[in-house]
Amino acid sequence: MDATDRQIINVLAENGRMKMKELGERVHLTGQAASARVLKLEEEGIIEGYTIRLNYDKVGFPVHVFLSIFTRGYHHKSYFNFIHSQEPYVLNNYKVSGEGCYLLQCRFPSNTELDEFLTSLSVYVDYKLSVVINENKER
Repeated sequence: MDATDRQIINVLAENGRMKMKELGERVHLTGQAASARVLKLEEEGIIEGYTIRLNYDKVGFPVHVFLSIFTRGYHHKSYFNFIHSQEPYVLNNYKVSGEGCYLLQCRFPSNTELDEFLTSLSVYVDYKLSVVINENKER
């Protein structure tokens, strides 16, 4: 992977729907050359896919939280079953080292739904809640 490939990745991260001709212009290649490089990056598994960025406030999920999860034993199946049943709220569940066993990222329509989720969650694990006050979207 060279500097041009890194440029391609950065440009596509801004807009994954960009036409190859425009991508080529942005990285000083022809559209065909840019397309060939993107295909190579996909085949090598460097680019795994394309996605969208959702405005969660506008779709009704403005409450953004992170939970440090502390399991009570070695068996986590009931916790996993619970978070899978809470799919609309759970964005990511990361296994982590350091404080806690997992870092759970969630979105909720209101504090009422958050409170109900936390009450149910406490049956399975202990947790520490952090509420996102503001998202720094500068790049």
